[in-house]
Amino acid sequence: MNGLSLLAQLLDILLALLLAPLLTGWVNQWRAWLQNKTAPSLFQPYYTLHKLFHKELIVAHQASPLYRAAPYIVFGCMVLASAIIPTLSTDLPLAPAADAIALVGLFALARVFLSLAAMDVGTAFGTLGARRDMLIGFLAEPALLMVLFSASLISRATSLSTIVEGLAHQTLVIHPSLAFAGVAFTLVSLAENARIPVDNPTTHLELTMIHESLILEYSARHLALFEWAASLKLFAYSCMGLALFFPWGIANAKTPLLLLLALPLLVFKLAVGGALLALLETFSAKMRIFRVPEFLATAFLLAVIGMLITLLLTPFGKAA
Repeated sequence: MNGLSLLAQLLDILLALLLAPLLTGWVNQWRAWLQNKTAPSLFQPYYTLHKLFHKELIVAHQASPLYRAAPYIVFGCMVLASAIIPTLSTDLPLAPAADAIALVGLFALARVFLSLAAMDVGTAFGTLGARRDMLIGFLAEPALLMVLFSASLISRATSLSTIVEGLAHQTLVIHPSLAFAGVAFTLVSLAENARIPVDNPTTHLELTMIHESLILEYSARHLALFEWAASLKLFAYSCMGLALFFPWGIANAKTPLLLLLALPLLVFKLAVGGALLALLETFSAKMRIFRVPEFLATAFLLAVIGMLITLLLTPFGKAA
């Protein structure tokens, strides 16, 4: 591990912490513009976090230590997930741990603690949201694994850095499997980040909300950590999608100039992706919760089809 790779790793973490709320504000702005509404400030998520961190903390009397520890655990899982996803460079000190299964495991660990904390104080809405969130995770995580396995079959590795490096630095080749995997990843990303059509991140209707019902009992810095973690999760999924399907521009940290040029290209790709996400949400309608299994089953089948196409198009000599 050299100093440049360590610098790239620190930049990845710092950019995730700083740009995640900005990405959320960018998506919210575009949603308001597309709906012909007055858009909030681009920096509104930062103002919200600042306000919550300076409020007085109120905790339920019957809350257990799990309730108090959950915000920090969920936030830490999202920071670590953002750190192992190549955003600026593929030469990262955490690359040996950046396995596809480990990444999905981090998302699952955060979901388990969030759901347990929502049920800890015994409120009806928290329990309802936890059941719905676990249902979505039970269906979305296998689909996400199939998407990552489809990409790993091309590069013959499950390490994210190796996958991205193989896809970014090879000659221009059209992989039909990545088209199916890309659609599946989009569906999974919408479900995992509580976006329309699976969930509405701005709603407070008791019968339809999922993510909001999990954090109704939290306040002050605990709520700020959950809101920041939600932005980090959206940032992590966005960077994962860009790394798998649009990996061009990610450096290998051996040249400082390429590492410097990767930053504006990342910001540009995130800006385009955030605008497309807002456009997709504007033209979609919130579906019933009972239709979510069909939605995620479609994502799983598309990812499996992509993986099978990779296997069928791979010569037997290379598969050995």
